[in-house]
Amino acid sequence: MSKTVRDIMTTEVTTLGRNDSLQLAKDIMTLGRVRHFPVVDDDGKVVGVVSQRDLYKASLGSVMKYGEKAQRAFLEGIAVKEVMSDPPITIPPHATVQEAARLMMEKKIGCLPVLEGPKLVGIVTETDMLKLVAEM
Repeated sequence: MSKTVRDIMTTEVTTLGRNDSLQLAKDIMTLGRVRHFPVVDDDGKVVGVVSQRDLYKASLGSVMKYGEKAQRAFLEGIAVKEVMSDPPITIPPHATVQEAARLMMEKKIGCLPVLEGPKLVGIVTETDMLKLVAEM
C-alpha cells in the first residue's frame, strides 16, 4: 500500500499573515529552523507561500550594501504579500506521496500546504520526502 501525504506531512504548521514583515519571517526561520510558510488571510484561508528563497531574493540587494541594522529596517518595511508565491500550489491529505513529489518537481517548489477542503491541516516539504526515503 502506498503512503499518502497525511502519512508524512508535518501537522504543526507555522503560518504568516500577508501583512507580516519579512523580518518576522526571517526571525522565525532563524529561531525555528523553518524554511517555508503558508500565508493565510484573516479567515485562515491559505493565500500564498513564502520561502527562504523568497526572503533571500528580497534581501539580496540590502545584504550587499548595508549593515545588519539597516538590513533589519529594510526587511521590516517589506510585507510578506509582496514576495509570496501566489496562488499557492496545494495538495489534499489523501494524495499519494508520489503525486506530491511529482507536483513539487514539476513546479520546482520545496513545499506543498496540505488542505482538507479550505482548511490547512499540514505541510509536506522536501525534508519530509527525504525522511521517507531514508526510512526505506
